[in-house]
Amino acid sequence: MKNPRKPAHTASAMPAQTSRPRLAPLQMALTGIALFASFGFLPLVRSSPHLAASFWSAAGVLLLFTLGVRYIAQRQGRTLRYQFVNKPVHYIQLALQCTIYAYWGWYWREVYHFIPLILAQIVFVYVFDMLLCWSRRDNWILGFGPFPIVLSTNLFLWFRDDWFWLQFLLICTGVFCKEFLTWNRDGRRVHIFNPSAIALFIFSIGLLLTGTTGITWGEEVSVTLGRPPHIFLEIFVLGLIVQALFSVTLVTLTAAAALYTLNILYTQTTGVYHFVDSNIPIATFVGLHLLVTDPATSPRSNIGKAIFGTLYGSLVFAMYGLLSWFGAPTFYDKLLCVPLLNLLVQALDSVGRTISARLSTVFSGLLAGLQAWSPRRLNFAHMAAWIGLFSVMWTTGFISGRHPGSDPEFWFQACREGRRNACSTWVQGSSLRCQYDSAVSCLQLGTELSEGRVIPRDNYRAARLLGRGCDLGNPYACVNLISLVEHSGPDALEQGCARKDGESCFILASLYHAGQGVPKSDAHATDLYTRSCASQWWRGCARLGENYRMGQGVPVDSNLALQNFNRACDGGYAASCAAAADMYRANNDQASAQARQRQACTVSLRYAASRTAYFAAGSASPQTAAADSYCAGLTP
Repeated sequence: MKNPRKPAHTASAMPAQTSRPRLAPLQMALTGIALFASFGFLPLVRSSPHLAASFWSAAGVLLLFTLGVRYIAQRQGRTLRYQFVNKPVHYIQLALQCTIYAYWGWYWREVYHFIPLILAQIVFVYVFDMLLCWSRRDNWILGFGPFPIVLSTNLFLWFRDDWFWLQFLLICTGVFCKEFLTWNRDGRRVHIFNPSAIALFIFSIGLLLTGTTGITWGEEVSVTLGRPPHIFLEIFVLGLIVQALFSVTLVTLTAAAALYTLNILYTQTTGVYHFVDSNIPIATFVGLHLLVTDPATSPRSNIGKAIFGTLYGSLVFAMYGLLSWFGAPTFYDKLLCVPLLNLLVQALDSVGRTISARLSTVFSGLLAGLQAWSPRRLNFAHMAAWIGLFSVMWTTGFISGRHPGSDPEFWFQACREGRRNACSTWVQGSSLRCQYDSAVSCLQLGTELSEGRVIPRDNYRAARLLGRGCDLGNPYACVNLISLVEHSGPDALEQGCARKDGESCFILASLYHAGQGVPKSDAHATDLYTRSCASQWWRGCARLGENYRMGQGVPVDSNLALQNFNRACDGGYAASCAAAADMYRANNDQASAQARQRQACTVSLRYAASRTAYFAAGSASPQTAAADSYCAGLTP
């Protein structure tokens, strides 16, 4: 019977530095918890009640876990200890991942804004990992392992402030799976799954099933990774370092070759592009280097690696099409394949050995020459092939330059010509661009939906899109919205409002307030703004607050005005934070005024960051300049 206290990974197999610890194990845990809790005092955390609650709750859980581990150790008479083990694979990944974050953040500053939260996650994982280990055995291995887990996970998925407790649960899941989901491989007990990949897989499934992708920054992360110029080249060069040191080149090479081949065949067959606005999305390219190249969870035979990489590239290609067909966010494609492949690594190695044995019989002379090569020399040959393939993709514009599919006009023309999936792709892309403040996309798609020339008519969606385009300042969208309501009536918007669609209520209220397309009625407009606010469309709360402040459709009521401004502010509408600050200042409540003013600045910049995620580098949404101007004069 196995000793339950024996470590899953014995220290005798690792180069370790042993010395008398300066901190007792549980003192180290408490120090880590104190360091983690200190992040809760950062202005970034304190400015968001939900984010602060996530930090203090996580610190409380760690403290209770520490007490539990202390009780278990004392009851069993165990002596806890730790040992430093320096694994090159961990600190090299750390250095390369930090390089990616630095370059990415220079072109999307939300990354730099998020750095304190990433550091907090790293501290959290160190404490959680040591406590989880000590709850099961005596010796904890201290090293750089938590860094790649956190940094890899955050390259693909962040949770927004209101849901940040899930971020801690996400990385805990990776550590938990690494500790408990193990198997015997080549005479050692090792973890089955890449910790980052299995955590991302589990949470991706949950988000897809519940339709709650909006509580994450997943889509923004996926898109903005491609914003820095020559980002493919940077990832490629950094990847060569890992491939030279750890012989994982074949995985990346065959995955990229599979994607290259499938894309060429798809475009030649259909006349359109599978991945819409790129041939290999940048987040997928990052996945080829980080998610599937973990030496501990990928095959060790060369043929096994080649099959593993080919399967990954093919599954990502298929998963993107499947997610698109279901209308689900497609950035999950590269996150849903890795755990399945991790489960196959031993089978793939077995297949690889079988194929290699059979080939050696048929091509004995050629293979005898290759077998004489050292693994290092053979890996350099694989690297040469990968450099050649990347050079072809780069010089032909396959993964560089502006992709034709990034132009909405390409998909609109393809839709008019009846090409495969072109109409659905154009509608989906235009809806997304409208959602992220492209007034032109709102106008074009709204007009097509109202006229029904290329796509089926849908007055409800048309009115919402045109209303949004009008709200974003496009005068033609306003004209078309009024014309649509005059000819078809307000029924579509009224039905949407009855279904508690706050945006429909808000658009219809705006029309009644202005008396455009419908009779002017401030009272009816106020009622619709109230319903919009009740449906948590925060612009409706903001406008309702303005009505109470100005006495439009209702008597003047400063208390109700402030109440609605505060509600909209807490919902993330920066203009209402500023309005509430003005009212607090008029009431000589300077502390509340300053708090709301700081919140207005924070919300404005975060909103601008998320809105500009879908715009090309160097451009910005209309909110960006206003946010920068408002926040420039604020004191921290």
